[in-house]
Amino acid sequence: MRLKALLIDDEVNILKNLQAVIPWDALNIEMIGTARNGEQALELAREHRPQLILCDIRMPVMDGIEFLGALREFDTEAEVIMMTGYQDFSYVRSVIRYEVKDYILKPIDYEELVETIRRLADAIRERSLEQRSMQQEWKQVFHLAYEKVLYDQITDLGGSASRPFLKLGELEGDHLAFAMMLVDVEDYSKRERFWDDKERKLWNFAINNILQENLGAFGVEYSVIQVRSGEWCVLIERSAPDLYDRTQCLSWAETLRQAVQSYLKLSIRVALHPAEVTLKQLSKTYKSLQRSLYLSSTAHEGVIVSEKARGSLDTSQQLWDTIEEMVTGLKRCDRRRTETSLRELNESFRSLPENSFERVAPIVHYLCIHLLREMREMEVITRDEETEIWRQIDRHQGIRETLQVVNRLVDQSLESVMKKKTSDVLMLSAKDYIERNLSAELSIDVLAEYLGISGSYFSLLFKQHFGETFVEYVTKQRMEMARSLLALSDKSVTQVGQMVGYAERRYFTRVFSKYTGMLPSEYREQQQNKSGADKPAWTNQDG
Repeated sequence: MRLKALLIDDEVNILKNLQAVIPWDALNIEMIGTARNGEQALELAREHRPQLILCDIRMPVMDGIEFLGALREFDTEAEVIMMTGYQDFSYVRSVIRYEVKDYILKPIDYEELVETIRRLADAIRERSLEQRSMQQEWKQVFHLAYEKVLYDQITDLGGSASRPFLKLGELEGDHLAFAMMLVDVEDYSKRERFWDDKERKLWNFAINNILQENLGAFGVEYSVIQVRSGEWCVLIERSAPDLYDRTQCLSWAETLRQAVQSYLKLSIRVALHPAEVTLKQLSKTYKSLQRSLYLSSTAHEGVIVSEKARGSLDTSQQLWDTIEEMVTGLKRCDRRRTETSLRELNESFRSLPENSFERVAPIVHYLCIHLLREMREMEVITRDEETEIWRQIDRHQGIRETLQVVNRLVDQSLESVMKKKTSDVLMLSAKDYIERNLSAELSIDVLAEYLGISGSYFSLLFKQHFGETFVEYVTKQRMEMARSLLALSDKSVTQVGQMVGYAERRYFTRVFSKYTGMLPSEYREQQQNKSGADKPAWTNQDG
């Protein structure tokens, strides 16, 4: 880090000596100027904000003490070395309140001064590094808190906050709006049946990363919220003068779709809401976008614009709302709400005329898919049980038979959810959070804050539930993801490290080597030799 310095003395020869004798370049310090009195120095200090100032006390027009008083009104960080030929303690004592870092007596001992400057420069750099690190931590904590609120708003599970969480207080809640898209992997439930847990994590991680990279290239403020496996809400902040532009949003959606298709050979569908969405509208809009992805007349297309329903609610809309109410009750472990909604659903189907069954069949089919995905997220169904359900769905049974499957699914989900302990639910949330944020700063404090419990209680629960410490678990998850990325992508070692949460390549290499017994480059070469000349599944977007 190159620092800036300012020299102030009314004696020209001293200024020349300070410029010539002190090895400024070797100390990695830039001289931004010299001044003959405090007034000149103030102008330079305001313009250039030097981190290091050498200042004489006795000067005409404005002396060093007056200069310090004026300086501290707008700059409390600059380090100041006072130079004086007066050894009067009472005089020197008058500048103590201005936090002068050191004093140099005239005639100047330049060797001593060089060492003093070197010491102060090192302290400034160390403090600056700590400040940047703290700022990054706060930024990360803030971002995680912000996304947590967005997630709670989307899923409608966050309770009623007294006022919305706002970004740095820059916007009032009613004025904070988004362009909202829902990204979903095409036929995800069928695809996931053939993936093991490691493959599922890798595909979700890869898609999330591609969405983040491309959104970053748009030059907009955005959040990517993974609501469940294979599904993401993309929120792009819109505020005056950058108002909602449908053409621009469609272009962004198509870019995201093509990027995933190009780099992963995987098809995604993107549902776009046709207008701005406020914080209060996130949950309702999310459900609307889900409905568009499955039931819209254009649902087969890559990018779908969700249009508002007109007129009175038709049967499909009413059934959908009942389904959503049931799923919400299930996720909130609300037995009465879930069972009431399920009863209403059964009554709705019993009252349907036979000739309308074909029209509502897609809703029933989606209900099964929707329930299976939610149950998988809550870990209340085993892979064998899920396989059996899919076997029944694939038989293309009638609506009544499918409805029986739905009833069994809901009953099974309720019983499983009710049996889960509070600690199990917390650790399930922790596991999901870690999986979705491997590239972010992860710590016990961050997770404990996210779950609303103390750090010590979180550590205890985590060790009891997973059989290993938080650090051991996170390291293992990151290293396994890194192994997959090194084997299946041509991302550089540095990029892979950053993608799994290690900003410095050297540290990532050390952790990876300890975990696998080989360097990341060696591991990649070994895996490539095993797989021959197969093209990587995830190629470097940077070319």
